[in-house]
Amino acid sequence: MRTSEDRSFLVWLGVITLAFGWLLWPFSGALLWATLLAIIFAPFYRRCLEPFPEWRNAAALSTVIVVVVMVLIPVGVVIASLVDQGGELYQRVQTGEINLAHPLQQLKAALPDWAASLSDRLAGIDLTALKERLSSLVVPAGQQLAGHAINIGQLTLEFVASLLVMLYLLFFFLRDGDELNLRIRDALPLRASHTAKILDAFTLAVRGTIKGIILVAMIQGALGGLIFWLLGLTAPLLAGAVMALLSLLPVVGSAMVWVPAGLYLLVSGAVTKGIILLAFGTFVIGLADNFLRPILVGQSIRMPSYVVLLATLGGLATFGANGFVIGPLVAAMFLTAWQIFVGSKERQEASK
Repeated sequence: MRTSEDRSFLVWLGVITLAFGWLLWPFSGALLWATLLAIIFAPFYRRCLEPFPEWRNAAALSTVIVVVVMVLIPVGVVIASLVDQGGELYQRVQTGEINLAHPLQQLKAALPDWAASLSDRLAGIDLTALKERLSSLVVPAGQQLAGHAINIGQLTLEFVASLLVMLYLLFFFLRDGDELNLRIRDALPLRASHTAKILDAFTLAVRGTIKGIILVAMIQGALGGLIFWLLGLTAPLLAGAVMALLSLLPVVGSAMVWVPAGLYLLVSGAVTKGIILLAFGTFVIGLADNFLRPILVGQSIRMPSYVVLLATLGGLATFGANGFVIGPLVAAMFLTAWQIFVGSKERQEASK
């Protein structure tokens, strides 16, 4: 009888937990980012708390203000600038100031007759069709950015509500983080050693993902935007943002932007700028990841690049924009769980 009652309670507990999760799902993004920011800024909160241990509310509020000033306001300014530059790029393509097929025409004209005819036979190059194809890819995106340029300051009610919920949760996660951590450790139906490893791995994975992936991507994007601006190229902020986004993907990364841009400059006649961009991309942007990631990640969980790539792409496909964080976190927890399982199995075999 006791077992039947316990099973019924567990079923009811599972159902009500799922119902509560479904109720909170509209604010899942706010909950996710509040948790991530609380983990990242927890050391800063503890430093604020050291002089006055009783002033937990003031320390948490100060940390939230720092998050707003250091993270939210700069992100808002960058997004607004991106939309403006995207609209400007669209206008330049529409007016013909930027001709996407012109470099290819110059390259074909520079080739010997036999090479030009061979390229036509092998690749079937139709420059007119290629120009239309490239324009069909750029113009719709530019139209969308240009259409939102005027309304960039008009945030939707849903976004504002999610933002306020995130800041509200962040305050309490910072203030009550240690107590919440203990409650979670006690509530998880796992061995204490396994629970400690999983939660510690989650914390390390969050910090490693933010510092080792996102921060490095932001630095690479900033370097890319800087060189675009110094060379006087079109939409440097937009190019930097795209490079930062692509830098989240290992292997390919930001080279998908600066390599074609450098080749474009070489073919279009701006040889000096093209060489500078390709050299800067190779020796500064490309190597920034190799130097910065080990320093920023530290003792965090390090995953093979192919795992990070697949996890990031899978996260983006499944969860949208939040997936670039969720994907690597799930992968890190997957590896941790299997490490615990293999370690337990090896200890059991050794004890026999």
